[in-house]
Amino acid sequence: MDTAPADGLIAASWLLIALPLAGAAVLLLGGRRTDRWGHLLGTGTVVAAFALGLLCTLQLDGRRVDVDLFTFVSTGSLDVQAGLLFDPLSAVFVLLITGVGALIHVYSIGYMAHDPRRRRFFAYLNLFVAAMLLLVLGDNFVALYVGWEGVGLASYLLIAFWHERPSAATAAKKAFIMNRVGDVGLALAIFLMFAQLGTVSYDGVFGAVGTLAAGTVTAIGLLLLLGACGKSGQFPLQAWLPDAMEGPTPVSALIHAATMVTAGVYLIARSAPIYDQTPTARAVVLAVGALTLMIGAIAGCAQDDIKKVLAYSTVSQIGYMFLAVGLGPVGYVAGLAHLLTHGFFKAGLFLGAGSVMHAMDDEVDMRRFGGLASRMKVTFVTFGLGYLALIGFPFLSGFYTKDAIIEAAFDRGDGWGYLLGGVAILAAGLTAFYMTRLMLMTFFGRPRWEPGVHPHESPTVMTAPMVLLAVGSVLAGFLLVVAFPLESWLTPVFGEPEEAEHVVAPLVVSVLVTVVMALGVLTAWLFVGRREVPVTAPVRVSPVTRAARRALYADAVNESLFMRPGQWLTRALVFFDNRGVDGAVNGLAATLGGSSSRLGRTQTGFVRSYALSMLGGAVVVAGALLAVTAG
Repeated sequence: MDTAPADGLIAASWLLIALPLAGAAVLLLGGRRTDRWGHLLGTGTVVAAFALGLLCTLQLDGRRVDVDLFTFVSTGSLDVQAGLLFDPLSAVFVLLITGVGALIHVYSIGYMAHDPRRRRFFAYLNLFVAAMLLLVLGDNFVALYVGWEGVGLASYLLIAFWHERPSAATAAKKAFIMNRVGDVGLALAIFLMFAQLGTVSYDGVFGAVGTLAAGTVTAIGLLLLLGACGKSGQFPLQAWLPDAMEGPTPVSALIHAATMVTAGVYLIARSAPIYDQTPTARAVVLAVGALTLMIGAIAGCAQDDIKKVLAYSTVSQIGYMFLAVGLGPVGYVAGLAHLLTHGFFKAGLFLGAGSVMHAMDDEVDMRRFGGLASRMKVTFVTFGLGYLALIGFPFLSGFYTKDAIIEAAFDRGDGWGYLLGGVAILAAGLTAFYMTRLMLMTFFGRPRWEPGVHPHESPTVMTAPMVLLAVGSVLAGFLLVVAFPLESWLTPVFGEPEEAEHVVAPLVVSVLVTVVMALGVLTAWLFVGRREVPVTAPVRVSPVTRAARRALYADAVNESLFMRPGQWLTRALVFFDNRGVDGAVNGLAATLGGSSSRLGRTQTGFVRSYALSMLGGAVVVAGALLAVTAG
């Protein structure tokens, strides 16, 4: 890739991070004085960051630009420079984060209008965006890690925004703890890089990774994957993501569409030179992606909470992206293209769900919806377009990008390729089923509202971002795959694409996926559309439905294997500390104290007592001397 010195607007790309970070600082430190206009400042900083990011991207022209800022750490042999890397890959993420993020900020103005802590909410949103931009713009793994931890902190604050609700506080702690598990993997990977290569910069690591032993490269790849699984909600660290729905709906859109869950995909794509050296780690990425996309798809089929259906859909769709980047050079662009289109339609779906909740007094149970299509026409149309894009309806966004991933899986040309392709197609059918079920239960059928509920369309400040995201849901796939191929834009990062030898013709794949998708829609219509939806979820259900409702017992497994053993270990250590360590220390102290007290009683102050003691001592010494002499 051609490297150029920072010039023009790109030299000021640090403002991309500084703008939302400054907004967060003003809103958090300004206090109640900023309540009246804080939401406008928070939105304005992200809109300005998007405009700057767009101008920098137009100026980039396929180059790589390094922006040196200052020395972050310099101690011993560790020298970490704070710098930014603006290249085609980071530019893609900058536009996604700031573009979709700006629309979510605008939507939040209406959604959070009556919340007394709205100013603080926008401060946390700004902090989240700033941390995510640092994550994708940093030119070394330490900068990425700082942004990584910043995103984790901001997500905790946002998920727990309504912390007075026990469920929200619990969900935030769960997200924070499970993300820390993944973060340990990322930290260990960085330590290993420095120990083996003496550097943590992208250029230094990627340039020298070929000199490492195969086992070391595999270890780094697997540790990076652990970190990616935590942030992106992939197996075995996926259980926190659906619970994160306890936060305000704009938070769900921000976390699940454009920012946090995409961080893991970015990490693996950015670390492509490492994974290209370790087929083992890449195979594990493939396995994780395939397994997770099925877990999310199955669990989504049995949820009644509208936001949780979309959450499990995110788990599944990120699984597609992991599957793609795990395929190596043939899948990097396909996975990133799906990430971009997913940012549009999933953000639109979450904002649509928030619009429905806004109209239904914050109700989330789809069994208590029904018949909303005629009451909320804008929401229905925009949500419907997002739905069609997600299930892969022909010529909408998901159709282009999801099919490209499935084609890349089949192009492996071996048994594993057919298995992965088959799993991806099956998941596409399940996606069509659970999303059609959501549409039917929410917008069609007879109304099942609670007495006193009066559904109404959301204000323009909420519907306008939904309309723009719906346009992206329709056009983004065509633009990124056909009109302005993302493959050409990312060539400087991943190299010239190899001419694919299709094992299964693309037309055959498209027809097959479309047929399976149609079967999923038809099945949902037969099971939901033609039947009366009960207001209360049936109790007598099949074991499969019961397992899907409990997300294939992910929480039960985590509790059995990790939480309860951890609690038992903690209790055992506390017992040992109290009775063992503290008991020994306290016992020794008591012994010494008692002995000194008893010895103290011999100090009577009478001369005759001391004379008697001296006489007794002399007798003992004399007896000892006699015994030695006689011996």
